[in-house]
Amino acid sequence: MLKRFVKDTGAATAIEYGLIVAVLSLAIVGGIGMATNSLEFLLSNNASKLQRTLNN
Repeated sequence: MLKRFVKDTGAATAIEYGLIVAVLSLAIVGGIGMATNSLEFLLSNNASKLQRTLNN
């Protein structure tokens, strides 16, 4: 039974896939956060330029 447990790599593979998914999820969440901040800056900057143009 112990030999079979040592030779079994299925659980290790599942754990590795789980770690890969976790790292990718963190990268995606971080990327979405950065993109949201950039988009917010872009839109607010354009809105202020438009407002200055209309006021002149």
